[in-house]
Amino acid sequence: MYSEIAANKRKTVYIMILFLALVAGLGWIFSEYLGNQYITIYVAIGALVYVAISYFTSSRTALALNGAKQIQKQDNVRLYRIVENLAITEGFQTPNIYIIDDPAPNAFATGRDPRHASVAVTSGLLDIMDDQELQGVLAHELGHVKNYDIRVSIIAFSLVAVVGIISDIIIRASWFRDNDDNNNQLFFFVGIAAAILAPIAATLIQLAISRKREYLADATGALTTRYPEGLASALKKIEVHGSVMKRQNSSTSHFFFANPLKKGSLSGLFSTHPPIEDRIKRLNEMGGKA
Repeated sequence: MYSEIAANKRKTVYIMILFLALVAGLGWIFSEYLGNQYITIYVAIGALVYVAISYFTSSRTALALNGAKQIQKQDNVRLYRIVENLAITEGFQTPNIYIIDDPAPNAFATGRDPRHASVAVTSGLLDIMDDQELQGVLAHELGHVKNYDIRVSIIAFSLVAVVGIISDIIIRASWFRDNDDNNNQLFFFVGIAAAILAPIAATLIQLAISRKREYLADATGALTTRYPEGLASALKKIEVHGSVMKRQNSSTSHFFFANPLKKGSLSGLFSTHPPIEDRIKRLNEMGGKA
């Protein structure tokens, strides 16, 4: 279990480095195409500003978009006590607790660090999970907080948006650019190719980060409760009942415990969540049920 956590952390660092290299490379191509070396600096500054804004606002946005309502202890003693006990176990303050009125069993955590954390669960999750299963799901979500996964996700998704913006600017700039010069023609074609391929590459990198963090949170949650079977059982119930929610928000889907979106033909390739059966298998192996 410890080795899996360490391996996932290393892989995420490598992927984030690749992600930053992609943004920097796209900025350099743009600067060469327009013949202005300062554009690379402007791209870097703009990316940092965009990421900073997302960093401080994404949690409130995610909660609002999904209709999450904050509760106090007296509103749901069972849920509050489980979250409170897990937070004590992890060694940080109890996060803000929210409930989403939705029959689909699901949950998500958000917040850039443990001091600014929130956890939200659906009414459907509370209805079908016993205490051990609910504890497993919430331990998984607090595992995201403990591992600073949410911070990584915010940065990754912000960089995806930055890549998309730069790519769009390159394409639009090409409409008004004189490309008679051979050098301009070269960077015109390179720029167009980069503008088309970079968002795809950025999305695949972001998906790789999200999937790795889900496996990591499963391992962390199982380590916290010392009972991976509880989390595995919760996943089995979700596999049967489904996790698709009434509100379809692709911009926040990566936060959720299980994929909240309707499945499409490319759902396996472009899902931020690894297959549930794979997660169950890994948890069973952790619990000695290979």
